[in-house]
Amino acid sequence: MPPVVSPVTGIHHVTAYASNPQLTIDFYRDVLGLRLVKQTVLFNNPSEVFRGPTMYHFYFADGQGTPGTVMTLKPHQSIQRGQVGRGQATATSFTVPTGSMLYWQDRLEAHGIRTYPLTERFGESVLRLQDPDGQPLELIASTSDIAPWTGSDVPDEYGIRGFHSVTLHPNNAREARAVLRTLGYEEEDTEPTPQDGDWTRFTVPTAGHARHVDVYNEPNMHEGRWGYGTVHHVAFRAQDDAHQEKIREALLADGYGPTTMKDRNYFHSIYFRTPSGINIEIATDPPGFLHDEPEEALGEQLQLPPFLRPRRAEVEAQLADITL
Repeated sequence: MPPVVSPVTGIHHVTAYASNPQLTIDFYRDVLGLRLVKQTVLFNNPSEVFRGPTMYHFYFADGQGTPGTVMTLKPHQSIQRGQVGRGQATATSFTVPTGSMLYWQDRLEAHGIRTYPLTERFGESVLRLQDPDGQPLELIASTSDIAPWTGSDVPDEYGIRGFHSVTLHPNNAREARAVLRTLGYEEEDTEPTPQDGDWTRFTVPTAGHARHVDVYNEPNMHEGRWGYGTVHHVAFRAQDDAHQEKIREALLADGYGPTTMKDRNYFHSIYFRTPSGINIEIATDPPGFLHDEPEEALGEQLQLPPFLRPRRAEVEAQLADITL
């Protein structure tokens, strides 16, 4: 196959469903030590917002909201319980420094978070856990060019350093390989193969963090079902609008049906769905999270897109109270 002209530059963000806004903040900020860099709402048009429940949309990341560190969650009590399975991203993995696993085991246990025995994948230590809604997460001991957020009580030497990878569980591993190839991922050059049991690792070689995608090939697992405790989509990075358009052209040429560009205020996005049903977004690095709040105040106030600002009182009346 010819080389990919404009590969993505790693993972941009991961978006999941949650059941309770306060529990979401308490876990991702106060347990994992991520910064709440943005509190906003779903960017539906006004008629959709006021016809159904208005949901928070929280963004947790490093200190600035650097692409490749951003975990976003949509919490609301009306969301059904989901089921993790085929046709989804089935685990989101964060990088922690080598030698920090004992700290994280003790910290998570102290907060009542269930963890599983340490395992190893592709030569790296993996600590599996679940968030309060049962969403699968992993801490993986590895290297990263990201610095941890220094505003939490997690010591800097143990802090999370952005994403390590996501695990995709398609119905067909060949299908996933084809999608990742279009996006510019390559099977990692590990010895003797890029496989470790049921996992195959794909990598963007030039990225300094959030580089990997692991494809889990276990055809007997049940089908996934959307709802809280599951990932809605994985977003991959485009440098800017022009880069995103080149990726969109490549997706169209390979038979995928990406949307036109959607303005999400903090990035511009296109979306498509793989034949297995995995939702994928391509999001631009700019404009970022600092254009409507200064860095020192990120996440402190509810931010609304321009088309909802005249109706702030109505939006806020539909949202649950939270304590920051």
